[in-house]
Amino acid sequence: MYNPTVARLTYRALLGRRRALLLCALPALLIIVAALVRAMNGADDAVAGQLLGGFALATMVPLIGVIAGTGAIGPEIDDGSVVYLLSKPVKRTSIIVTKLLVATGVTAVFSGVPVLVAGFILNGNSQQIAVAYAVAAIVASIAYSALFLMLGTLSRHAVVIGLAYALIWEALFGSLVSGAKTLSVQQWALALAEKIAGSGADVTSDVALPAAVVLIIVVTVGGTLLAGQKLRSLTLAGEE
Repeated sequence: MYNPTVARLTYRALLGRRRALLLCALPALLIIVAALVRAMNGADDAVAGQLLGGFALATMVPLIGVIAGTGAIGPEIDDGSVVYLLSKPVKRTSIIVTKLLVATGVTAVFSGVPVLVAGFILNGNSQQIAVAYAVAAIVASIAYSALFLMLGTLSRHAVVIGLAYALIWEALFGSLVSGAKTLSVQQWALALAEKIAGSGADVTSDVALPAAVVLIIVVTVGGTLLAGQKLRSLTLAGEE
């Protein structure tokens, strides 16, 4: 299912100069803010949780997911270069799975690593907070990548829609509105962070862990299947 050629082309597209700068900007900001907060407040578990949950998991991770997920295939569909891939003897399911793996890897690295670093800066991983939020960021990366990859195949306005989702649904409703939290990737990932950190840490989710795991799987598998179905429906000139 994994195609090295498709992976190489996708990595090249995602890690080009412009997207690479965008992917680095938010992690760099997180680490800088973490260093400033530590310098001003010292090690504080509550503050660490607020920054890692309120900014990193609620805003940074979904935004990186938008950049990587939509960027893995959206531009190729928009400019028509996807025809190059479709004309090759490569299964369209393989194209989608490969692009999902690349998008997930990029999102996980640019999310999980800076969250872990920021967590150690903030409180030295006291109560496993740094590890808990880093694992949560990586798990959230899987669902976001599938979700935004699907969006990239469905709409030419995938980036705009993805940004609206990340900034309005995840950062705002997913953090503040009780009913919306159940359908928030952020809350599903927080359920795992809560389990890792344990009851002594101030890490909580409004979604139970079993339900969170099921929902992450459903979104990941469902998004991948829909993206694959959309790609299979695209036809080359001259195809019946």
